[in-house]
Order: sequence, then C-alpha cells, then structure tokens
Amino acid sequence: MLTLNEDRRHFLLDGRPFFWLGDTAWLLFQKLTFQEALLYLENRRAKGFTVLQVTLVHTPDYRNRAGYSALLEDDFARPNPDPSPDAYWPMVRSLVDAAAEKGLMMALLPSWGHFVSSGKLNASNADTYIDFLSERFGDCENVLWLAGGDVRGSDAPETFDRIGRRLREKCPRQLIGFHPFGRCSSSQWFQSAPWLDFHLFQSGHRRYDQVRLNQWDDKVDAETFVGEDNYRYVQHDRALSPVRPVLDGEPSYEFILQGLHDKAQPYWQTRDVRRYAYWSLLAGAAGFTYGSNAIMQFWRGTEKGAFGVFETWQEALHNPGSMQMTHVRRLMEEIHWQTGVPAQDLLIGNTGVRYDYNLALKTDCALCVYSYSGKPFSVDTRSLGETKGWWFDPVSGGRSYLGSVPAGASVPFAPPDRRCDQNDWVLLLTR
Repeated sequence: MLTLNEDRRHFLLDGRPFFWLGDTAWLLFQKLTFQEALLYLENRRAKGFTVLQVTLVHTPDYRNRAGYSALLEDDFARPNPDPSPDAYWPMVRSLVDAAAEKGLMMALLPSWGHFVSSGKLNASNADTYIDFLSERFGDCENVLWLAGGDVRGSDAPETFDRIGRRLREKCPRQLIGFHPFGRCSSSQWFQSAPWLDFHLFQSGHRRYDQVRLNQWDDKVDAETFVGEDNYRYVQHDRALSPVRPVLDGEPSYEFILQGLHDKAQPYWQTRDVRRYAYWSLLAGAAGFTYGSNAIMQFWRGTEKGAFGVFETWQEALHNPGSMQMTHVRRLMEEIHWQTGVPAQDLLIGNTGVRYDYNLALKTDCALCVYSYSGKPFSVDTRSLGETKGWWFDPVSGGRSYLGSVPAGASVPFAPPDRRCDQNDWVLLLTR
C-alpha cells in the first residue's frame, strides 16, 4: 500500500522509498482490448514505470473496446452491473489486478473533468458513483485516486470536494490527489482540503511565448504563467503548509504540438521531456510523470486523432523518451533522492534564465546538477568535502568518470560536447 514518508514529502510502498515514475494512459480502459492493454502494461513495467494515470470514464460514449458501456442511460448513478468478463467494470478490475501482478500502481480518475464541469457528474449522483467504485477497487493495494481530470477546481468546487471527501471516507487507506488544468496545481483550490494527500500540477504544453493563443485553454488571467519553468511549481508547492509531496503530473508530451492547436507549430521533442523531468526532480519533486501524445489517446491511425498525432500508440511504445525515463529513475534511486534538498545556493553565479538555468539537489550521498544547455558552470563544494565526479548522460544512461573533486568555494565544470543538437548533462558528485 502506498503511504507518505515521515517528512511527508515523498512516498513509501510497503515502508520502502517509492519513486513515482508515471505515464498518462488516460484512455486505456476505453480504447484497448484486454490483450492490447496487457502489452502496454508489460512495456511500461519493463522500462521501470511505477504509476499509470488512467481515467475510469473518459469519453462520452462510455464504451470499452468490446462494446460494453460503463453506465446505464448515461447516468453516473447507474454504473453497468454486467458481470461478463469483457463487460466494462469486470475488465477494468482485471486490468487493475494485472497491473498489481506487474508491480504497477494505478492512479484512477473516477471521470475526466468535463463530466463534472458540465454537471453530468454532480453532487446528487457523486456519492452513489464513488460508493460503487470503492466497493470494486477499495481493496486494491495498487490503487490510488485522482479527482479532477484536466480541469480547474473552481469549475465545480463543491462537487470535487464532495468526491474527495467521499473517497477519503470509503477508501481511507488509499492516497488521493487532484489532476488539474494546464499550468495549474491542486494547491490553488485544495491546499487546506483534509482529503488531499499530495500535490499534482500540470505544467502543460505551451512554450514561453505562448501566453495567449485565443483557444479554449487560455484562461491566463486565472493562472500564474511561468512558461516552461515547471520547477517553479515545485518550489511554490514545497513551501506550503501542510507539507505534501509535489510532482508534475502532466508536462509537455513527447511529440505533441507546442501549444496543442496549431499544426504549423513544431512538436515537443525527447530532449524537452528530459528537461522537465530533471528540472522538477532536482527542485525537490517526489517523482515525475512522462507522457506521449499517441499513447495518452491510444491512437490507432484509423480514427480522428488530436493535437497533431502522427504515429500509432504501438509505434509510440518505443519512443526514446520513455526509454530515457528508465535512466531518470535509476539515478534518483541511486542517490537516495528522497533524502534530497534543493541546493541552488551551491551553484555559483547561476543567473541564467530559461534554458540556461541549472538545478541542483543535495542528498545524503551525492550532489546532482542538471545543465540543459551544457554550458560551463561552477559549484561551491565546500560543504561536500572531497568527492568523486562523474558526467551522467541522460540520453544513454551512461557515465564518465572525471576524477576527484576538491572542496572549494567555486569549482568550475565544463560539460562534454555531444556534438549534436542538444547537450544536456548531469553532474554527479558522490561522497
């Protein structure tokens, strides 16, 4: 069972440190057959993913791949009781159990947020629906809950609070979070909510210059727009009280349009996925959620896709960003990331902005510095004593020994030149 550690900034699984390496598989239960879903689960398990974020009811047709509906007469108060193995809810339970056998946690959203903001799921039927879910999944050791679903908490605050409180009442041992709208954090509406166990933010899919796009997802006046600086959400939420774990639950997806809507815009690349991961983790996040444009919608190539998707979900299974997340998890666990504290004060003259800004995390056994630009920088190593230095390559997961590093007020480091379009590196100083 997933719990919080003693300082309430990180997760534990059965009493041991747990690194949240998530994937957004929102439409898994509605888009894939059972066998296809097993393939996806095994692919993610093999890469070291630990949490899958999945919506129980995502699209208005309510049906799974076998044609069974989740609801009777479009009513959340009437979940389909069909007990057939391929029926909606039995298949969902079978996949949750299959994930448990593979060591995967399932972060389940009762519904996508538009059902709540539109009033389809509301204060009058929420209790009945949540009671149904708790009866079927409240005993699952690998289940935690996410209210919300790409929505602002202020769109239906009473209903979201009711869902959170009902989940806490009926599933007291399972953790609860809130998946918010883009460029928002759960802390904006539910910081004092007693049912909320951790903060999830969605740094979103816009560039620094895409403040207003005249699209449905602008809402800039109600947000704190920080562009691509997802580490700023971590810094903000870590400073709040009560203390909770913080993580980016939806950064820019691999191979999704920058800004989502305009097909003339470039796509977010694998290097951007790495940047969001290391920036947030070295700012003190409890984990990180990866995302792929094709996989989050499980696009087959035969139906209309969204956000410029150009590859099938089967092709996207093998995208390099998902493979490089393996290296992220291994490095964080190696340095005991759960003991870490942000260490920006050890970076000398770290005045660069945007892509030239470096992040540092100091743990009980190491110091990590992430340089996205690959430009030279200096570190105050006096508090570390003499260390051994390594260049860790976030692309390959390999490392190169650079020798003993003395204790000094300003020790210079020059990252290697990869001789390619992106030269991000992690400096690893081990005690």
